[in-house]
Amino acid sequence: MPEMARLLIVAGVVCLLLGGALLLWQRAGGTGLPRLPGDVVIERDGLRVWIPLGTSLVVSVAFSLIGWLLRR
Repeated sequence: MPEMARLLIVAGVVCLLLGGALLLWQRAGGTGLPRLPGDVVIERDGLRVWIPLGTSLVVSVAFSLIGWLLRR
């Protein structure tokens, strides 16, 4: 059980750091998450759909790497 508690604490700290970094990025003039190659945007009259496939892949790889490093 202590391993799960440690994992949840680390995940919480990582989420706080990422959230803070996003806030600082937006205050500095950034526009949120960038569009990566592989992201699909469909724009029609009065409709805009953004499917972040490339962004999802990058986030998944990052979280997998963090999990792998924590298990070592």
